[in-house]
Amino acid sequence: MKIGIIADDLTGANATGVNLVKKGFRSATIVFGGSIPSRGSFSSIVMDIDSRYATPLDAEKRVFDASGQLQDWGAQIVGKRIDSTARGNIGVEVDALIDTLGDNSAAVVVTSYPDSGRIVAGGFLLVNGIPVQETDVAKDPMNPILNSHMPTILNAQSSHKVAHIDLTTVLKGNKAIEHEIRNSLEDGYRMIVIDAITNEEIDEIADAMANIDIMQLIPVDPGPLTASYALSLTQRQTKNKKWLAIIGSATSLTKRQVNFLADKMQVDTIHVDAEALVSSTELSLKEVKQAIQLSLQQLETVDVIIITTASSEHLDLSGLAVEQNETEQILARRITEGLSQITKGVIEEADIEIGGIFSSGGDLTAALCASTQAEAFELEDEVLPLAAYGHFIGGSLDGMPVVTKGGMVGDHTAIYTCMKYLTSKNLRDVHKNGNKTDDNSYPNG
Repeated sequence: MKIGIIADDLTGANATGVNLVKKGFRSATIVFGGSIPSRGSFSSIVMDIDSRYATPLDAEKRVFDASGQLQDWGAQIVGKRIDSTARGNIGVEVDALIDTLGDNSAAVVVTSYPDSGRIVAGGFLLVNGIPVQETDVAKDPMNPILNSHMPTILNAQSSHKVAHIDLTTVLKGNKAIEHEIRNSLEDGYRMIVIDAITNEEIDEIADAMANIDIMQLIPVDPGPLTASYALSLTQRQTKNKKWLAIIGSATSLTKRQVNFLADKMQVDTIHVDAEALVSSTELSLKEVKQAIQLSLQQLETVDVIIITTASSEHLDLSGLAVEQNETEQILARRITEGLSQITKGVIEEADIEIGGIFSSGGDLTAALCASTQAEAFELEDEVLPLAAYGHFIGGSLDGMPVVTKGGMVGDHTAIYTCMKYLTSKNLRDVHKNGNKTDDNSYPNG
């Protein structure tokens, strides 16, 4: 898939390009006045049109020119990068892009950039909690911002009706967001402003957009929405792999992480009975077999399988150790060995390729290596502190992508972050192989 972005200045263009690189795209920034390179297998091109302080007429012309180049290049998504403090000719430029792409296009505007302290709530753009009109941006001699309400700003600049989807809807998740976007489109709105205060909410908006195929949607934002939308669409077009999350830790933090992951991925967790794994060989084998069968069934309908012993019940290992005349360490090892056998069985019996594994806890990861005869890891990146990305070396999982994380690492979003990273790495392989696409139409269309 090819992604084309029109940016209002060079710094912003580079920032958006970097966001796309982090999602697995190969990106280049075209300096104002330049042309798209004829060589290089880029999957995203960001064109700086240096329009933030241009006259509205000049800004409009530059959008037309850049959009033409991007469409000739074969861009399947064309987006508009805007300033995170709403400076510039936003409405005029988005209007120009809508006009260029045609009647079957509409813009989704998310001015939020949480990592930079920019959020939108109630339609109001806040910079580190302060309305943008109360910041130094208001004093910009070239383009002062005198209003913080994004729908009002765009209504003053655009010829199109502007809809607003508030945080109440966003907090309900991507299905609710999708429903409201569809309603706005059916009501004739061509520009839709959506609230967001976290990166996870931006991901929900992007997922909602990716489910809509009745119109070509234009992401308009400072960068995060565009990157997340591009990733969501590409994943939908390359759904030829499945992913496993194997979690053995039983801490309260891990349980929150698992629940958050399951909610975001919209899948049912496969809970493995840890007590069965540490009991008799017969019970353990039965539990392993049952978990494998449940996983294979889920693989038919979902992309991510979550297998875990992190349930609501606390396992009394010390009491069980006394009953079985074993040490707690041996019983704990049986749990990780059972989970590793489940993982191995799912991979061996699945009819579709497993694209990668997330493994939580050092003991579980070591057990997985032992059961598959993996010899080492080729390490490539750090996803989070104490969460590493790489590939297995040797054994039946040779070359398999993997993210490993300590059981007590990160906040409640940590496993979800790791899984999003793992799945996005598949895009790098796709892009390295030449960005082949079936056609140059807009996604889902």
